[in-house]
Amino acid sequence: MAGGWTRDGAVQDQIDDTVKDAVQNARARMPAGKGATHCDECGEPIPEKRRQALPGARTCVQCQSGRDAGTRQAGFNRRGSKDSQLR
Repeated sequence: MAGGWTRDGAVQDQIDDTVKDAVQNARARMPAGKGATHCDECGEPIPEKRRQALPGARTCVQCQSGRDAGTRQAGFNRRGSKDSQLR
């Protein structure tokens, strides 16, 4: 049941859109093309299991973890609650 000026199902539509955007963002960041046998950053060998699990991988787990920590992105707040607008 929706309240106020929204129609029934509007909240679920927002949730679905947020999940869809997150999936598209993750797929866009996935490596594509031919992977490497050695890390592009540190030169260490990339384990066979990683190359099978993530085709196109060009970095080892340690280097990729460091990259990921520096590129965290904030998501979109589609709820538009009063609390989120006051921050």
